[in-house]
Amino acid sequence: MDLRTKRVYEEASPDDGARILVDRLWPRGVSKDRARLDAWMREIAPSDALRTWFAHDPAKWDAFLERYATELDANRDLVAELERRLRDERVTLLYSARDTRHNQAVALERYLRKRNRA
Repeated sequence: MDLRTKRVYEEASPDDGARILVDRLWPRGVSKDRARLDAWMREIAPSDALRTWFAHDPAKWDAFLERYATELDANRDLVAELERRLRDERVTLLYSARDTRHNQAVALERYLRKRNRA
């Protein structure tokens, strides 16, 4: 499984493979041309309630991972769509958060890696 994460504000690269934005909201100051997306999977992003609760607080990270995993378990079709893409190509999950360690793309990457180890 060739899966990466990257801030949407970084330059696109041919090494990115399929570029998939996993934010519920469009990132500020980024044009569609500059984003060079292959897909915007806003429905796979954390719910508004979870995103608001988490507020990118590292102290809530472990609880966020659990709550987001529960949401992803209920979103089987979208998870399966990502897994199908991963069988065929490299995928880069794009996010807009400033925190490069505590965000939904990192959580989604961990979730997918854990699922595919089992």
